[in-house]
Amino acid sequence: MLCRLLCLVAVMVASPALHAEDAYPSGTVKLVVGFAPGGGNDILARIVADKLQQHYGKPFIVDNRPGANGLLAIDAVKRAVPDGLNLLVGPSSAMTVNPIVLKAVPYDPGKDFVPIAMVGIFPLIVAVHPSFPAQSLKELISAAKSQPGKINYSSASSSFQLATEMFAQQAGVKLQNIPYRGSAPAVAAVIANDVSLTFGDVATILPFIQNAQLRALAVTTAARIPSLPDIPTVAEAALPGFEMVIWSALFAPAGTPAKITTQLEQDIARIVAMPDVAERLKTLGVEPAGLAGAQLQAKISKELAAFRKVADAAGMKPAD
Repeated sequence: MLCRLLCLVAVMVASPALHAEDAYPSGTVKLVVGFAPGGGNDILARIVADKLQQHYGKPFIVDNRPGANGLLAIDAVKRAVPDGLNLLVGPSSAMTVNPIVLKAVPYDPGKDFVPIAMVGIFPLIVAVHPSFPAQSLKELISAAKSQPGKINYSSASSSFQLATEMFAQQAGVKLQNIPYRGSAPAVAAVIANDVSLTFGDVATILPFIQNAQLRALAVTTAARIPSLPDIPTVAEAALPGFEMVIWSALFAPAGTPAKITTQLEQDIARIVAMPDVAERLKTLGVEPAGLAGAQLQAKISKELAAFRKVADAAGMKPAD
């Protein structure tokens, strides 16, 4: 009897410790970003990490691993133990563009990762030099139809090129791509009038629209954006149904327990709904998202199929 009593006491004492050990997170959580500090994905990661750390009382840190089109960060999370302690803050380019435009992508977006939730959306703005004769998107399309392949545009990456080519294909026009190494030089090329237009992210372009160095013709979101309420969407202005945005989302390695991913999905929905977070994102030109994991997975599949068609029609060949 004494032996049984001692065993019962031992189990009762151990139970809280076992429960605490099972609780998430069991240690420091890394939010891995494939870009240097200061960019859109990095800023989103730091906002999320700060809120999660406040909520759980455990360390949530941002681990920047720039290089190779984000592949270093993606590979690190792919190979991590699926315990929720290594998460990827992945841009849409990693999941829906890289597999199409790069020859050797060492991961499968659908098999190697579990989508947790979308965090933010980066609207794109169709912007032209102030001297460009087209005052509207319809006038731009008319001008492009009258000069096939003569109107050029700058692109900061394959994502921006895909967005522009999708627009051109739906409008039935041919535009000439001039690639640049990043958003800043791509926008600078339009300001210098070296190229006629660009599809660029709102955070980079908005200041130059506000000081009249660029003119906005449309935004690529489904609805108008608060920072440019007078600028129509592409769908409103010329192409019904058109929508093309860049987004950032949280992913876990395949095999991560559903209990953890569901918990984090709920956390993201709560965080992006916070007034202070929404205000911070607004100043960055980012729209809060909070799209759930299942919906995000469906969006990834849809975009992969659509972008593959656009890339094939535009003759975009996979690069090394």
